[in-house]
Amino acid sequence: MEYDSIWDNLDSLEEFADAVSEFLHCPVTIEDRNHRLLAYSTHDERTDPARISTIIGRRVPEKVINSLWKEGIIPSLLNSRDPVRVKKMEDIGLGDRVAVSIWHKNEVLGFIWALEIDRVLGEEEFAFLKRAAQAIKNKLLPMQARRDKKEERSQEFFWKLLTSHFQTEEAIIENFHRLQINPSSSYALAVFQFREDISSSEEKKILYLLKTIQQLKIMLYTIDHQKLILLIALDHIDQPLTTLSEFVQTFVEKTEERFGVGEITPAFSSLHTDYLDVERAYKEALSVIAIKEKFPHEVKEIFGYQNLGIYRFIDVLLEKRTKDGFKNHALEKLREYDEKHQTNLTETIETFLDKDNNVHEAAKALNVHVNTLAYRLKRIAEIGEINLKDPNQKITFIY
Repeated sequence: MEYDSIWDNLDSLEEFADAVSEFLHCPVTIEDRNHRLLAYSTHDERTDPARISTIIGRRVPEKVINSLWKEGIIPSLLNSRDPVRVKKMEDIGLGDRVAVSIWHKNEVLGFIWALEIDRVLGEEEFAFLKRAAQAIKNKLLPMQARRDKKEERSQEFFWKLLTSHFQTEEAIIENFHRLQINPSSSYALAVFQFREDISSSEEKKILYLLKTIQQLKIMLYTIDHQKLILLIALDHIDQPLTTLSEFVQTFVEKTEERFGVGEITPAFSSLHTDYLDVERAYKEALSVIAIKEKFPHEVKEIFGYQNLGIYRFIDVLLEKRTKDGFKNHALEKLREYDEKHQTNLTETIETFLDKDNNVHEAAKALNVHVNTLAYRLKRIAEIGEINLKDPNQKITFIY
């Protein structure tokens, strides 16, 4: 078979996959850069569970993607134009295979995967795969351009939602349908605050993660300087707040683990059903980030607006305190005592409150005996003239 000329008469990606499969004598799949299935060759019963799951779900399962990252396969594909051999991973149903990246200039457009069954691909087949990846590039470029254009329109629509451009829910739903997006009956808005402005190369990595982390469906996304903003569908989610919290933490962890981008602050809004409230949801998520910046230790484990509790009203209380010229008598007396006697009662009460009044946890954090902490708390109550058993009095130490 003259494989340098076989591409000329192929009209579709399916025909392309079949041609590659015929030359290699093994099943072949073609994916885009975010591991969504574009085409696959016809095959008999000789296949593996990972390939079957990919074909049924039209995308590579997340557990397979995670394993390929851990084994260094995907990093290799993102940094090389040569085929990469992948050894069997029985725990995820992945058989021996060879993969090659499809490049355009310095950008990966997708991948060709060839499942090795009853044979091992050699140098000739590797050379063929490299030529195939070069040949298929021109078929993927128009598809990528169409996707980029759709994402552009989606982001424009999202900004209209974020700025309350629409007057009716009906107009919003109509725009969703124009973009072929199925609006969820309930949603939340998530914001990730990065340390610096998000670059175009980082945006591609972010989009890759959003497409491959399959915990939740992302309806819309956009980037505003240091902020990544997501509109997240919550249909059929039994515990949405827990799932959202797990999702934002997973995103932060994988962004640092895979791409070395750290110091990201995640937050999400309360749950909403009316799309006219998207701007309100956005402000809720931003308020969580603002609180996390002011009280990084106190709300370290809080990501959702509904979980902020009293902290939702902190700004209002602080504004009123400033306006009224309020002075925290108890806290001032503690600070004066610490300065005069070289003690650390202010740190003690702060740690005690941070540990949710848990004496044992606070004592451990302060590296003191529980009895020592009990004595300090007694002195704090006496000096500050405050009853630490009264929640209303105790919480005044926050301000």
